[in-house]
Amino acid sequence: MGQIMNRLAKWTSATLLAAIALVSQPLFAEQFVAHGDYEVHYNAFNSTFIQPDVAKNIGIQRSKRKALVNVSVLKIEGDKKTAVTAVVSGKATNLIQQTQEIGFSKIDEGDAIYYLGQFGFTDDQVIRLALDVQPDPNQPAFQVEFEQRFYEE
Repeated sequence: MGQIMNRLAKWTSATLLAAIALVSQPLFAEQFVAHGDYEVHYNAFNSTFIQPDVAKNIGIQRSKRKALVNVSVLKIEGDKKTAVTAVVSGKATNLIQQTQEIGFSKIDEGDAIYYLGQFGFTDDQVIRLALDVQPDPNQPAFQVEFEQRFYEE
């Protein structure tokens, strides 16, 4: 176990965040949509799921009333899927139509590229997320929409 902890200590914060997201996919209920030659993978979760040191290193504010949305875009070429850059923006809207703009930060690890955005919520609140994703600058962005209930942790 000590050897595993030593290896984890050597990982960058971003790599650790990606590992958390991959290991916890059922918990975060990752979803994706296909659009042409692209897959857009997305999930949303409470910011308290991120360890404090990791959150600090990547500039995430941990709070029981803050959530994160994670977006990654893969280009499909035959049987191969490759992470690509994209322009990602979005809005979080509650059921009484209060809207928050979501600013996204790009995390680029070479083989993995993802975008993290943060928004606020109140306990037991349904949030509708509308994301605009543009992987190809010569094509218009397409929209990914989903809703999720968030709880204070």
